[in-house]
Amino acid sequence: MSGEVESCEPSESSSERTIESCEPSESSSERTIEFGRVVQIAYAVADIRAAARSFAERVGAGPFFVRHHALPRHVDHRGQAGEFDHSSAYGQWGKVQVELVEIHRAAPASLADIVKRTSGIHHMATFVESIDDEQRRLTEIGWPAVMTAETGSGMRYAFHDARAELGHLLEVYEPSAGVRALYAMVAETASGWDGSDPVREW
Repeated sequence: MSGEVESCEPSESSSERTIESCEPSESSSERTIEFGRVVQIAYAVADIRAAARSFAERVGAGPFFVRHHALPRHVDHRGQAGEFDHSSAYGQWGKVQVELVEIHRAAPASLADIVKRTSGIHHMATFVESIDDEQRRLTEIGWPAVMTAETGSGMRYAFHDARAELGHLLEVYEPSAGVRALYAMVAETASGWDGSDPVREW
């Protein structure tokens, strides 16, 4: 969950939004949470808006909601303070959410070497009951954490390194009310979408 938005309704301003203040609709709050299932596939891209438009045109996914330069307030990389400046576009592709992620800057260099790319699958995301428990489990099975971050609203998420076996990172986070609301909004907007306005700013 790389970006933050304050509201589940896009508006003219995109600089004051955070995921955690989204309130889930009645329908989204009643949905069963399937822990451990892949809920999002994230692709690395070089240009977030161009990639979102191309993705919508080629495969019919979308519309995409773009959040520019999301900056976690805290990033940890193997015990070191880090930086993860990125932009994300969120859209729906069938039953799974798609995130397109453009990495502007990552630090230190050892983190950048892992997360900063411009093509291919960047990560897949799952909901977990406890991020601490899941991070311990992933580390024990040989997929260590490469980045643990906290958003401005206090939501924690983490990337674990499964590249040797899977070819990409794994992202884990707990399904807070705001996260569930964002997922529901993206999916509901895609339902019956006529293909117009495929790239939308938050």
